[in-house]
Amino acid sequence: LASLFAKENLNRMSEQQLNLYDRLINEPSNDWDIYYWATEAKPTPAEFENDVMAMLREFAKNKKREQRLRQPDLEYLFEPSR
Repeated sequence: LASLFAKENLNRMSEQQLNLYDRLINEPSNDWDIYYWATEAKPTPAEFENDVMAMLREFAKNKKREQRLRQPDLEYLFEPSR
């Protein structure tokens, strides 16, 4: 979920949002916690409740019903910014 979210969103995030995202993916000791917060299976702790978490929750809803069966290829990391 995080890698697909990153591919779709990192290139348009502000520096502040990138810092929040970095903190979100690196500080919790259990990646499953992030998944549970993003899917609203568990409440998000106050220290991670921010606009990036809201974006991740919205992404997790998959309103377009996209197939998300595998992680994206890493080539997107080397594409020029749009």
